[in-house]
Amino acid sequence: MIKLIKNPAQIVTVNTKGKNYKRGKDMDRLDVLENYFIVIEDGVIKDLLPNSELHKMASDEQVDATDKVILPGLVECHTHAAFTGSRAGEFMLKLKGVGYEEIAKQGGGILSTVKSVREASFDELESATKSRTEYFMQQGITTLEIKSGYGLSFYDEIKLLQVIKHLNKSMPIDIAATFLGAHTYPPEYNNDHERYLEIIIDELIPYVSEHNLAEFCDVFCEATAFSKEETDKIFTAAEKTKMKLKLHTEQFNNIGGLETALAHKAVSVDHLEVLKDEQLDLLKGKSTVCTLLPGVSFFLNHNYAPTRKLIDNNSIVALATDFNPGSSNIADINLIMSLAALNMKMTIDETISAVTINAAKALGREKTVGSIEPGKKADLAIFDCKEYPEIVYQVGKNLCTSVIKDGEVIYEKQ
Repeated sequence: MIKLIKNPAQIVTVNTKGKNYKRGKDMDRLDVLENYFIVIEDGVIKDLLPNSELHKMASDEQVDATDKVILPGLVECHTHAAFTGSRAGEFMLKLKGVGYEEIAKQGGGILSTVKSVREASFDELESATKSRTEYFMQQGITTLEIKSGYGLSFYDEIKLLQVIKHLNKSMPIDIAATFLGAHTYPPEYNNDHERYLEIIIDELIPYVSEHNLAEFCDVFCEATAFSKEETDKIFTAAEKTKMKLKLHTEQFNNIGGLETALAHKAVSVDHLEVLKDEQLDLLKGKSTVCTLLPGVSFFLNHNYAPTRKLIDNNSIVALATDFNPGSSNIADINLIMSLAALNMKMTIDETISAVTINAAKALGREKTVGSIEPGKKADLAIFDCKEYPEIVYQVGKNLCTSVIKDGEVIYEKQ
């Protein structure tokens, strides 16, 4: 089946010339086409041709994108969208000056969401997560990562991952599941960390792998969570399975997480708000993606990651919402892009590279999505503007009007 996407004002290809990522200065080069149309065959991008060729093309279907901008389907590579409950009360405490780590020590934070998730049924979790997934899709996101991590028991972590797996089968976008059983220590093992480590390593990781419940294994390596030594043990166990590795690291404290992640060749290192200058060269030229989360910095009034230094030092930088109920209750990728431009000094081209091809690389999908290049999936997001800078300039405004997944229109704004 041949489908044409015709008459767009601009096609932002994010062309990688076959490299399938952008690092350093290359992030600032998007390759924007005007007076071109897109040819899709059986759900795959076949060609991009000048409008002068349009009348020669036979097609089964045509999508009119007149005066609109087409981007690759956006990739959201770091969320905690599978949860129930609200932490608005903690938000009130935060506004009174109580710190995130102090709230956690008082039994709030992650553990309050854990309580809600443990009490929720599969159907309640699925309904809540499905609604959030639909909201992401309406922003032009065609590939979405969702982590577990609010169960912190064998039964509840598996329940979360089964919800995510079910949604991946039933929703029209691709959902990548990440096992984050090592989010923090559950209250019942506050005085017996070794036992919970055994549950993660000897019970959860083998089960998750055997039943194909997660593509990635993640750990929160932090002073209030898992040490670098504990992270190393978990990663060593996960490496024996098919799971790839990610790491929350260098968010509040610098305790050796980055070095551990790189030693295990993690796909991505996420946060990096307190990254030290002397660590920059550890990431220079590496294939590990630096996934930066400006929503956390904005929401917690915390440091922003040293983005310009990372880009200028030839690293691969991605952006994500880190959507979660505690430290980044932000599910808008548009706002994240605007925050990156305004507060992290990223150019508009860099921000778009970071939520498309580099975010795809952070999920190991860079060969199939993240750019508009022949041979890749026809995953596209269409925006109601004539020039692509509007997408970042319109702070907090979703300009997405249509989403195409595998060549099929899966969302149209009414």
